[in-house]
Amino acid sequence: MKSLMRLRSSLLFFAVLALSFALPLAAADNPELFPLSDVHPGLKGVAYTIFTGDQVQQMDVNVLGVLKDALGPKQDIILVELSGADVAKDGVVAGMSGSPVYFDGKLAGAISLKIGAFTKDAIAGVTPIQNMLDIQQAMPTQEAMSIAPGGNDSAPAMSQTAAGGQSFGWPEKVALGGNQFLVPIETPLVFSGVLPQTLARFSTDFQSFGMSAMAGGTVPPTPEDAQLKPGDMVGMQLVSGDLSMYAGCTVTTIIRGRVFVCGHPFNAFGSVSLPMTRAYVVTTLASDLESTKIMNTGGVIGTFQQDRLTGVVGQLGQGPAMLPVSVNITTSTGERHSHFNVVQNPKLTPLLVAIAAYNGIIANTTYTEGTTLQLDGRFDIAGHPSVDLRGMFVPSEMPLSDAYPLAITIESAFSRVYMNPYEIPKVQNVTVNVTSTPQSRWSAVDSAWADRSEVQPGQTLKIKVLLRPYRGAPFLQEIPITIPAQAAKGNLQILVSDADSLNRMRELFPGQSEGKLQSLDELIRVINRERQNDRLYVTLWENAPTLLVEDKELPNIPASEINVLDQRRMPGGAQLLYQSEIGEHSVAMNQVITGQQYLAVTVK
Repeated sequence: MKSLMRLRSSLLFFAVLALSFALPLAAADNPELFPLSDVHPGLKGVAYTIFTGDQVQQMDVNVLGVLKDALGPKQDIILVELSGADVAKDGVVAGMSGSPVYFDGKLAGAISLKIGAFTKDAIAGVTPIQNMLDIQQAMPTQEAMSIAPGGNDSAPAMSQTAAGGQSFGWPEKVALGGNQFLVPIETPLVFSGVLPQTLARFSTDFQSFGMSAMAGGTVPPTPEDAQLKPGDMVGMQLVSGDLSMYAGCTVTTIIRGRVFVCGHPFNAFGSVSLPMTRAYVVTTLASDLESTKIMNTGGVIGTFQQDRLTGVVGQLGQGPAMLPVSVNITTSTGERHSHFNVVQNPKLTPLLVAIAAYNGIIANTTYTEGTTLQLDGRFDIAGHPSVDLRGMFVPSEMPLSDAYPLAITIESAFSRVYMNPYEIPKVQNVTVNVTSTPQSRWSAVDSAWADRSEVQPGQTLKIKVLLRPYRGAPFLQEIPITIPAQAAKGNLQILVSDADSLNRMRELFPGQSEGKLQSLDELIRVINRERQNDRLYVTLWENAPTLLVEDKELPNIPASEINVLDQRRMPGGAQLLYQSEIGEHSVAMNQVITGQQYLAVTVK
């Protein structure tokens, strides 16, 4: 009987202990807030995070002080020391950003900073909770709550971020004195279905965004994914499908379905539309350089809408629409098709599509280095012409994968469209077709000559070009051209060249720079009109003025019109050149062409 009573007493004790542990977490939908003005050195509290599995663990918190205006006016940081749980082994961990901190059972803020690299000292910076809640004032799609949770009947003061509706960048470091600095806790960027070569090649790109790349995985979605509590992990999904990529943060609080995470910006993008996923910690990898959480991601449970100075905020519910990307690889032994969904973000989407294409190529089991790659694709934009993705890429002597220049070409085309100054493009879908051909296929222009030195307008002139291939004997390519009927008498220059030479000449024309264009349609036409490096070009030039207006070339402008333009001043974006292109011919070579030669003939 006594043993039974002792058992009941023990069970009651552990039940009360479990209840006291879970109490701050259970009150997440309407947390009572601990005012920053009451925070002082020596104040004791607790924080919650996950080190392994689904179990939220409690850490002890000791306040060291408050750093006033550390991030800017009225942007303070609470400096704390952590202990308990696995803190002694792991320190402040990448992925811990957003871990909620409580004093007297009231929510005070989110762990967001740590002391630099090469240390496991458990000193952390905490973003005050009110600064995180202020983000709501910047949300354009929903009316911000006028009454703060926890019974505060005064409207929260807007932070710098919220007031202007703009995102301010997180400082690189906050000085502590004694050559010590607080830096933002890195956000783990977890890849699944990505080869190590891809991670190695693009890791520096993500480090520039404050993310630490690592391998991870995915798990099937479950109905329990959306049952979040403070201390749980969530993912900001960037790519899904045959390749998965997401960043992880810890949940600080959930208020009426609105989820506050990180305590610092993901990338300070401002208004965003990122799928919110449930994330699960597999384990925490301890490291003197940087301890980090290794995670899996589950189903989509909502949308992150704001990425601001003091945190990231989203809403539970449906995820946003993403950009569908198809990558089709053809080799001598067959085809392989990959499909992805990528977030739409001007800064991230170009890089993400390039990574998807790069990984899709090198992950093909029939792909080998030392091959020539032919790119033929496009992406469609609502209300505008499609943008062509074209080019041929040969193996390089540089220590780079053959697929890397192709991926960078795709990234460049996307960046030019997304960063245009005219309007926000709505890209609808992307198709990337790549054909791999054995060996390095390229030839250099060795010499060129015409079959006569004098011609009449309307006559045909044969241009002969000697090309020297990468391997094998030189060969002759003949290109017949017709002298335009409007060709003026006198000297006619002929440029035999590759595509790059012509494209560079166009870039030197101030009137043809992208900053002089007037619309996205004009920019797309300029992109699509760029010459292709697998063609040999013959261009005819004469000494006559050309007017460049926006994306149009008006050759052979009469002197009378030039005088009128001079008197009335040139129209906006116009540029006058004193040489006119009167003809261009090209021939497909099925190999990359390099080099150039100038010729001259006389028009009689």
